This record gives sequence, C-alpha cells and structure tokens, in this order.
Amino acid sequence: MTARADQAVGDCRGERPLRRDAERNRQRILHAAAEVFTQRGLDATLDDVARQAGVGIGTVYRRFPDKETLVAELFQDRIDAMVAVAEDACMAPDPWLALVSFLEYDAATLAGDLGLRQLMMFATYGRDRVAYAREQMRPVVARLVERAQAAGTLRPDFSATDVPLIAFLLASVAEYAGPVQPDIWRRYLALIVDGMRASRDGVSELPVAALTPEEIERSMRAHGERSTTRR
Repeated sequence: MTARADQAVGDCRGERPLRRDAERNRQRILHAAAEVFTQRGLDATLDDVARQAGVGIGTVYRRFPDKETLVAELFQDRIDAMVAVAEDACMAPDPWLALVSFLEYDAATLAGDLGLRQLMMFATYGRDRVAYAREQMRPVVARLVERAQAAGTLRPDFSATDVPLIAFLLASVAEYAGPVQPDIWRRYLALIVDGMRASRDGVSELPVAALTPEEIERSMRAHGERSTTRR
C-alpha cells in the first residue's frame, strides 16, 4: 500500500467516528432544545440548550450558528405534521367531525408546546418556515370550513381565519390554568364548538368542570410566577 493510500485509509477510519459523534451531538442538542423551548418558550438561550444537552456552548454553535437556525430546524417537523393532519382531515367522510377534530388537534398541539405556540403566533424566528406553513395551511383549513358549511353543520358566517385564533385562545387558556387544571381548555373547546354549529337541539356535555374561585386564584398566582421567572 502506498503512503498516500495508507493515509487515505487512516483518514477514513478517523472520519467515521467523528461523523458519528457529530451526529450524536446534533441529535442531543435537538432533543435538549425540544425540551427547553417546549417548556420555557423561545426566550430560552443557546446556553440553556447547551446545559440541558450536557455539551459545551461551542459544540452547539458548531452545529447551529445561531438560535434562529436551531429553532427553524427543530420546529420544521412539527409544522409539517400540522399541515399533514389538516390535509388528512379534508379526506374524512364527516365534514363536521373533520373540522372539530382538527381544531382539537391544533389546540392540543399548541397547548403542549410553548415554543411552537410563540413561533406560530409571533414568527420571531423562522419567518420563512412559518410563512410557508401558513400558506400550506390556509387553503386546507378553508376547505375544512367549506365542507362543513356545505353539509349544513357549520354556521355560515364562520371563517377559516377563526380556526387559528380559536386554537391560540385555547392554548393561552391552557398556559394560564395549566398548573391547576391542564385540561381546562377542553371545556372551552366544547363551548366554542357548540357556538360554531349551524343549529342544535341541545347543548354538549362539558368534559371538564369549571375552575373554582380558589383555582382561579391559584392560576393567577402561578401565571404571575411564571411570567416573573421568564424575565
């Protein structure tokens, strides 16, 4: 074997574990970022991600040059999943259930992920991806609404733009009262869904009890503490 060939083999032998280590670090960073941004929102820093991942900040910067790059990559799959669920809902046989199911999925997704909610509401990071998601979602959600209205089950003055705002509203309720009653948003989803119907003979059974005055107080205190912590 020539010296050049021997060096090439040596380089290859040394390169593979390096690539494996780099990919392991990348996945570790993405996993840590998912936990940090989901729980703390987009105010979290790359230093926070590095600590969660158990790596040095330099390792994070070698994989992701800035927070926007990390955020955009992290949430791409989640945004794509939302679009896919909306597209699948358009194929469901019952237009009313399709719309309500997607609205419930949308609200549950945003309620459980503070970072994604901030990303979709404010587009502070990943503007191109958020714009793409909205462009993909807009016609699909419009189709869900049109199908339900054509079936006579959805009130005619309901708009496709009501869907994301309702989801954000429910997610905000979940954030506010989450430490006291994590599922309280489902109560308000049921109330809103009743109001969306074109007509009804009765009212839906609410899946979650209303907060008591004491729970309202606890929610207010917890929300204030979280707001102070994030500053």
